[in-house]
Amino acid sequence: MTNRKTEGGGDASRRNFVGRAAGGACLLAALPVSVVWAAPPRVEESDEMAVQLGYRHDTKTVDKKKYPRHAVTQECVNCAMWQGTPADAWAGCAMFGRKQIAAKGWCQAWAGKPA
Repeated sequence: MTNRKTEGGGDASRRNFVGRAAGGACLLAALPVSVVWAAPPRVEESDEMAVQLGYRHDTKTVDKKKYPRHAVTQECVNCAMWQGTPADAWAGCAMFGRKQIAAKGWCQAWAGKPA
């Protein structure tokens, strides 16, 4: 008869595996839902990319002198790079990678959605 502990470098029994798998499942179940389903981080106006693009969380606060082509009707939610639905308050953007932007926001990369 062989000794599993000496041949495999550890106890490789099926019973041990099932016990560890059940323990791991219980551990995952104990995590708060907010940790498991956490939303991606949001872009801050002070982020390097946001500063370069002149991003603002609210299109109404954009400096009109610095960005004369800006119009108040231009919002992230009606930009071609918006990756959410019209009902989303925050969603992804092609310009900001994995971070979310405000639907009412604006940056100088704004491009109208094709008709």
